[in-house]
Amino acid sequence: MICLSAGAFALALATSDFTLEWRHSVTRTLWWERWQAGAQGIAPVAARLTGPGAGMEPPPDAVWRDGAWHFTPRVAPQPQVVLATSGATGGGWTLCAQGACHPLPEDQGPILIAACGTTVP
Repeated sequence: MICLSAGAFALALATSDFTLEWRHSVTRTLWWERWQAGAQGIAPVAARLTGPGAGMEPPPDAVWRDGAWHFTPRVAPQPQVVLATSGATGGGWTLCAQGACHPLPEDQGPILIAACGTTVP
């Protein structure tokens, strides 16, 4: 189960697998990541992007396929992930799980995502 919170916003989803999608604030390229929650925290397990963004390049092992760079992020599980919005993209983050997508609020501060029941520092 994953839990999200931002200001007065809270959402718990009975899943350990979810995706995040957003647009880069400068280049407007689409980014997508698939995440999994487990006992060690949450970690990205797949990613794709339609083009690089300022300071965000695809890794050397990325493969161009179907109009996007595909790669496997090499990031250890994290106790929590903090999502922020710049207000410059015309849209924020979208989280999808179990066939439903949820636009995440842009106006309530950073969004925290963690495996429910884990201790977040």
